[in-house]
Amino acid sequence: MSSIDLTSSQKNILRTLTNLHKDSEDTIKGEEIAEQVDRNPGTIRNQMQSLKALQLVEGVPGPKGGYKPTATAYEALEIQQMDDPASVPLTHEGEDVEGVIIEEIDFSSVHHPVLCRAEVHIQGSIDEFHEDDAVTVGPTPLSKLRIEGRVDGKDDTDNILILQIDDMVAPAGEPTH
Repeated sequence: MSSIDLTSSQKNILRTLTNLHKDSEDTIKGEEIAEQVDRNPGTIRNQMQSLKALQLVEGVPGPKGGYKPTATAYEALEIQQMDDPASVPLTHEGEDVEGVIIEEIDFSSVHHPVLCRAEVHIQGSIDEFHEDDAVTVGPTPLSKLRIEGRVDGKDDTDNILILQIDDMVAPAGEPTH
């Protein structure tokens, strides 16, 4: 658990920075972050100053400059960084979603046949997902779990899709290691 207490705005900006940085591995301009979070670029610059003071972002000066998240940023957001994470497919409205990593799947109300939900923690943007969109997660590498459902909600700050589960299948048998 992170010991840095961030506001939801700071978390949202930092999460956006890590998502954009994951895609490009380059410095990210404040204007690009502002566009993603629908905020004024001046607001982003002010927030970045406080995030730099917390050692969560590094500012790179110059015309090719911008911001990069630090290792502490990933810890503060509880994002696990791996060199070669296992691939778990994600489809949205029947189309494969590229550039995202499924970090974790949590289940709630699994005992209730109608209210079963899954919280899917994602590294990458969830901006294009909307309520009632069809989503399929999996199969997962070890258990071959596959979840089909509809978006019931999302937490943009923590990058979580909340799915109403329509079908969940994990084939019986020995897992492949």
